[in-house]
Amino acid sequence: MTWYTVLVLAVAAERLAELVVARRNTRWSLARGGVESGREHYPAMVALHTALLAGCLAEVHLSDRPFPPVLGWVMVAAVVAAQALRWWCIRTLGPRWNTRVIVVPGLPRVAGGPYRWLSHPNYVAVAAEGIALPLVHGAWVTALVFTALNAVLMVVRIRCEDGALARLPALDARA
Repeated sequence: MTWYTVLVLAVAAERLAELVVARRNTRWSLARGGVESGREHYPAMVALHTALLAGCLAEVHLSDRPFPPVLGWVMVAAVVAAQALRWWCIRTLGPRWNTRVIVVPGLPRVAGGPYRWLSHPNYVAVAAEGIALPLVHGAWVTALVFTALNAVLMVVRIRCEDGALARLPALDARA
């Protein structure tokens, strides 16, 4: 169980690294006239993602969940794949990537990297991680609760992002 705690803490450290990148990118976007949308749902998103990490550890430790070898190792691979996809998104969007919804007028939409195939690949990474990380060590309640709440939040978030992009017609030209 100690190694699982280390895994969850490593994901938490990765999330902190994302926040560092996001803060830098927020400054970059706002300096170029970026417009932020969706401030109302951002605190709920932060709380949900924090609860995922806490829930993983709490459920495993308090319920004495066993490590299911076959499922566990498959889920470790899924967690690693989710991180790879997330950082591919971050790298592809460059300074435009953010944990907030900030759109810079006049910049073309990004159509490379994973955005070539999916409109919101970062959310695929979030959904995969939200299922896989808890299931690495059998925390199925956390996986279910996070997935249900995340689905509701993603409806709000994707509508917000799509609306922000639609209000800025200059962004509709694909790069």
